[in-house]
Amino acid sequence: MKTSPRKALIIGSGIAGPALALFLQKAGIESEIYEARPGPEDEAGAFLNLAPNGMNVLKSLGIGQPVETGGFPVKGMMFFNGEGRRLGVVENEGEADRFGSRSVVIKRGQLQKVLREEVLRRNIPVHYGKKLTDIRPTGFQGVTAHFADGTTAEGDMLIGCDGIHSRTRRLTFPAAPEPSYTGLVDCGGFVRCHPALWSSGYMHMTFGKKAFFGYLAKPDGEVYWFSNVAVSDEPAEEERRAVPDGPWKDLLLERHGEDPEPIPAILRAMSSGIGRWPIYDLPSLPRWHKGPVCLIGDAAHATSPHAGQGASLALEDAAVLARCLREVPDFEGAFALFQSRRRERVEKLVQQARRIGSRKAVTHPIALWFRDLILPFFLKRSAKSAAWVYAYKADAM
Repeated sequence: MKTSPRKALIIGSGIAGPALALFLQKAGIESEIYEARPGPEDEAGAFLNLAPNGMNVLKSLGIGQPVETGGFPVKGMMFFNGEGRRLGVVENEGEADRFGSRSVVIKRGQLQKVLREEVLRRNIPVHYGKKLTDIRPTGFQGVTAHFADGTTAEGDMLIGCDGIHSRTRRLTFPAAPEPSYTGLVDCGGFVRCHPALWSSGYMHMTFGKKAFFGYLAKPDGEVYWFSNVAVSDEPAEEERRAVPDGPWKDLLLERHGEDPEPIPAILRAMSSGIGRWPIYDLPSLPRWHKGPVCLIGDAAHATSPHAGQGASLALEDAAVLARCLREVPDFEGAFALFQSRRRERVEKLVQQARRIGSRKAVTHPIALWFRDLILPFFLKRSAKSAAWVYAYKADAM
């Protein structure tokens, strides 16, 4: 076996890919990033939560400050039912003292921009318009990536950081299970509202009468919002793109029209830019690696967004894999060590996110009553048990 991996081909330039490239450079391993999109999409997508465990990874890369500057600190989460009654609150106070960082909400494009700019600052190449079509072994132990534009790239190993619909996963494990649609479509966007309204520093979460709604209002009047809407049949990508914002806005107003203010007001203020994404998670894969190929982040263990850990887990993966490649002389052994260190944690969080998501789709009156009854106790318990998630130190693995 080759004992000194010289170069990694990284497929995907979202969150996991650039973070991995930065950690590999620290480990003395060269890498190049290949992205299918034609260029950066700094305005694409909605927003995400970076919990203390994710922020700690970014700090270890020296980019915690620009992420905190580009994002917004979250004091906690307040939960309400469809009548506007507060069911409970999860406080984030003291996170920095307990876990080393505080939670930050940031636009996905802004996070990707910070990571990309750091990658370029460190002279790590990023290639756009590179849609992966094939992966082939090269020589005794190496790999060649083939792209749709007819070009190829050679390296010692290839890391799939290309998300839940990973092309790397399909080529490497053609019999692997496909992502599972959870029955919910995530809609969201950004809107300007009066700066005097609703700004508390808390994420407001409402179990509405027909759908789940969350929003965070910033002091400058910008509101980050999302809605999880139950849709029984999985919407095809072409269908979502073809339907303009107007009908989606009408659907959201119908689902949330009876919910307490300011939810209807936020939706009425939207004129365009309503994002919508079916929510998936990924059944457990028997293996995350094969030969010179390894999967990380959503490509290996996609979780639905309900636990707010998808980006943080991807960042943890990047740190742990780079450490394993530094510790173990052959990459196949490093990949196996990486999987053994990460599987139990990530699969536990995938299951947790799935359970949280199932509560959002409740509509039967008796089930609603029971959920509102037990949720305060659940929130108290989850707040006490959060340490195992937030205190994780990827750089200690």
